[in-house]
Amino acid sequence: SQVAWRSAVPPSSLGAVPEGIDVEPEQLTGLAASGGQYRGVARVASSVEDAQRLEQGEVLICVASSPEWTPLFAIAGAVVTDTGGMLTHCAIVARGYGIPAVVGTRFATRDIVDGAIVTVDGSAGTVTVEG
Repeated sequence: SQVAWRSAVPPSSLGAVPEGIDVEPEQLTGLAASGGQYRGVARVASSVEDAQRLEQGEVLICVASSPEWTPLFAIAGAVVTDTGGMLTHCAIVARGYGIPAVVGTRFATRDIVDGAIVTVDGSAGTVTVEG
């Protein structure tokens, strides 16, 4: 239907980037949920079981978190979610652990490739993905 197409987000480019052209880093925006900046390897997880791949200092990227995700915050360098607000689990727990968090990005799990280098700015509510 036409309504479904209105919410579709097109890719930033089509095809391969020709050699010699610098690619600008992609930036996602969301809500600044827990202050600070952190740069690290993105670990995109579709479930809490999938998130068990998270290693010390990696950036946890997920749709949302709930209480069973809490132990992962102890090893994550930062957290980014597709959904959420200032009072969601991710935001509250990230503040408790003192790690940066950006929530409500809408498309982080879709747009960030597992293993990419990202900079999470939990004070500005941005996530920069290095090309």
